Amino acid sequence: MSDQQAERNLALELGRVTEAAAMAAGRWQGRGNKEAVDQAAVDAMRVVLASIDMDGIVVIGEGEKDEAPMLYNGERIGNGRPPHVDVAVDPVDGTRLTAEGGPGALAVLALAERGSMYAPGPLVYMDKIAVGEDAAGVVDLNAPVEHNLAAVARAKGKDVDDLTAIILDRPRNHDHIAAARRAGARIRLIRDGDISAAIATAVPDSGIDVLLGIGGSPEAVTAACALACMGGEMQCRLWPRDDTERGLARDGGFDLDAVLGLRDLVHSDDVFFAGSGVTTGELLEGVRYVADGAWTHTLVMRSKTGTVRFIEAHHRFDRLSRITGAYAHVAGGAPPPPLSRARPEITRPSSQSS
Repeated sequence: MSDQQAERNLALELGRVTEAAAMAAGRWQGRGNKEAVDQAAVDAMRVVLASIDMDGIVVIGEGEKDEAPMLYNGERIGNGRPPHVDVAVDPVDGTRLTAEGGPGALAVLALAERGSMYAPGPLVYMDKIAVGEDAAGVVDLNAPVEHNLAAVARAKGKDVDDLTAIILDRPRNHDHIAAARRAGARIRLIRDGDISAAIATAVPDSGIDVLLGIGGSPEAVTAACALACMGGEMQCRLWPRDDTERGLARDGGFDLDAVLGLRDLVHSDDVFFAGSGVTTGELLEGVRYVADGAWTHTLVMRSKTGTVRFIEAHHRFDRLSRITGAYAHVAGGAPPPPLSRARPEITRPSSQSS
């Protein structure tokens, strides 16, 4: 990044944001209210984000696709000071999982220099393949699934029947599932949470070798930020759901045949990523509440240095609640305020130092 202040590792500060979101959302695990999960995470994120030195614009937000209580595309976050960054955010990747008590939900946030993140416009789904560093450079989204599985197996020194492919369990992915079964690969089907699934391909002990199938475009860009830090690879192609979306893509100048690589999704050499577990999954442990607070498990990364940190933290709610409102609904498990879909007024503080 060109801003001098970006020389500090922003990923560590982003970890504070995702920890707060995870603890707020985790209070709603299994309680059947996905809107409350999202609202709690968004409220906690906004409070902590306002304290961070950055001038961020949300390029990838979940609000538009999921009609969630927003962090919306175009929203400005941070305290207005440099660095100037693009932001990819999902307050909870797996709101339904959290609400139903399922595994693998994360609170995630990624930053890269201003103008470097791919904006998919009205196209909310992509066909994807993702692998870790040991299989980077051998996959081809235009090739059959069987070809890619064989290539990944050779790169990893395995037989295909030793591979585990992770795929969203959706009707749109039936062809991917059938092809992986024909090839003889093991399959891990998930209901939601393909950011975590993509990252897991680059974690040596995760047991996941490759991500396949059609999932969200916002999740693709966010996962690409993580894989840029880890040396993995992702290839995607926009996937319109119907003729209306094909027309929107055509009008917007999007090439539906183009294969987008990692550098197309985020063309920056200084990417920051943080993700905290909300519920336990392949990648991270979920929030554990104890008598005086909670334990969180967080992954923070920076592409420039290649540093990957897994952080287990204990949070004292009695002390945290004295200094920030982000924990107001976490400490006692009180419900968040009524759901509001209105976009908040964003106030920009002075850029002068205090």
